[in-house]
Amino acid sequence: MRRESPHAGPLRALFRQFSAFAGVGLVAAVAHYGALIGLVEGAGASPVPATLAGYVLGGVVSYALNRRYAFDSDRPHREATWRFATVAGVGFVLTGLFMGLFNGRLGLPYLPAQVLTTGVVLLWSFSANRFWTFRP
Repeated sequence: MRRESPHAGPLRALFRQFSAFAGVGLVAAVAHYGALIGLVEGAGASPVPATLAGYVLGGVVSYALNRRYAFDSDRPHREATWRFATVAGVGFVLTGLFMGLFNGRLGLPYLPAQVLTTGVVLLWSFSANRFWTFRP
């Protein structure tokens, strides 16, 4: 019989939480990327400001869903919202910096640049929200 590691329970819980966070992130990304593409292709906006507008829209979706599904937080909104906004503010700055680097400086097309940027910001925001915003 195979013996389960004593760390399997916490690792499984972490995986479940990250999976829920990533699922919520997909829903928020649809809002973010929809705004980005709509603003760039439909309104002729520059990719960096367009992605920042999309980031804000995705952030609103993300807060509501992460609070309920990924972190199952009972932290009062008056505490969680300013913490989430702080984490999102750092993510907003990171989004602008990385999009500026990938799209502006390195010349990547805006959608691949946004995918890379999303990966970087995903790791930051999961860690910060798990250990600070929604921590019990």
